[in-house]
Amino acid sequence: MNQLLYVFLGWVGLLTRAAMLWQLLVIVALLLAYRAWRLSHPTPTTSWSPIFAKLVLAGLLALASVLLPALGLPGGLVALFGQLALIWTVLSALRLTLRRYLPEEDVESYWQRAVAPLFAVVTLAGLVHRLDGLSILSEVPVLKIFNEPLSFGNLLLLFGLPYFLVVLSDLPVALIGGLTGRLAGLAEGNRKAFELILRYILIGLGVIWLADQIGLNANAIAAIAGGLSVGLGFGIKEVFSNFVSGLWLLFEGSLQPGDVILHDGDLCKVRKLGLRAATLKRKSDNAELVVPNQTFFTDTTTTYTGTEELRCGSLKVRADYKHDPDQVMALLVEIAKANPLVLAEPAPSAAVANLADYAIEYGLDFWMVDPMKNGKISGQLRHAILRRFREEGIVIPKLPCLSSVP
Repeated sequence: MNQLLYVFLGWVGLLTRAAMLWQLLVIVALLLAYRAWRLSHPTPTTSWSPIFAKLVLAGLLALASVLLPALGLPGGLVALFGQLALIWTVLSALRLTLRRYLPEEDVESYWQRAVAPLFAVVTLAGLVHRLDGLSILSEVPVLKIFNEPLSFGNLLLLFGLPYFLVVLSDLPVALIGGLTGRLAGLAEGNRKAFELILRYILIGLGVIWLADQIGLNANAIAAIAGGLSVGLGFGIKEVFSNFVSGLWLLFEGSLQPGDVILHDGDLCKVRKLGLRAATLKRKSDNAELVVPNQTFFTDTTTTYTGTEELRCGSLKVRADYKHDPDQVMALLVEIAKANPLVLAEPAPSAAVANLADYAIEYGLDFWMVDPMKNGKISGQLRHAILRRFREEGIVIPKLPCLSSVP
């Protein structure tokens, strides 16, 4: 640890030199100018203006790295930030391009979880290398694991690599899975299962490489595997069960992303079927639910987008006995056909549902493509029925008051 402290103190001394301070002054001035321009020129997220501004910033940093040596000052640090600014510009242009062809939320999620953190790590590594070299810092011993010395560089790998293995594997696995699915003609569920297995293989290979990189011997790896087996039997068996359930659901095709299901009495849309749980979007309040995969594997699940996409909706309407039932049913069918969200085929239909003491109850059945719009369609039909009943003079009787029992 003392050696690590000496390295940090050496950096502080290096950064306080006049040559470094001049470079830092130039970098900060250009970054502040860029920030001021962005604040004074707000643009939509789809605009290319910020991309060109970043490109200008990279060019100014490159120009400064050339002018500083002409003035007798080093420009290596400025050149490094110029290269980083150029890389950031290219990544920002790629981000904007992908948002035109892929769902915006997916692009932004991958950017925030993978690209931005990875760029921060690259920036920090480049700065450390420029100051004193990465090899010196990475070889500083910190602690021991299973009697094996662990250096600072290996410690960073131990905590950082698993995160990037999980996060960065999303995009290549999706690209490989999509290409393989098209070439092999795989169904959607089988393709998702293939992507899930491929992702675990990549993560497993990365973990094996990490164990070898930090110098764990075979006995240490065996000890870790033994501990995991005990944990699997007691503490994480549910996690393993959810993983197997997710694979089975994808291979079977009984639950896939995009399906509309009934969960706890609410209509929900499956947004993602992950390694451990499925992410559902609840229709009633737009909330996201994270449900373990084992729930769908062991319990009965009602799906509205299984083998048949069309779904039937229905609602009940009351009318006074004095009105002709044929006239009321014809009017209900006419109202349903006038709604653009109701399918013409199968055609909507109306029938007498019940002969109550105070009114005739009618049932109106209609068909739709998207079951998530059932509430919207029903509300529009009720509003149209109320308006047309008033126009036609059809009375909707009120419920009779129940006399209190003495």
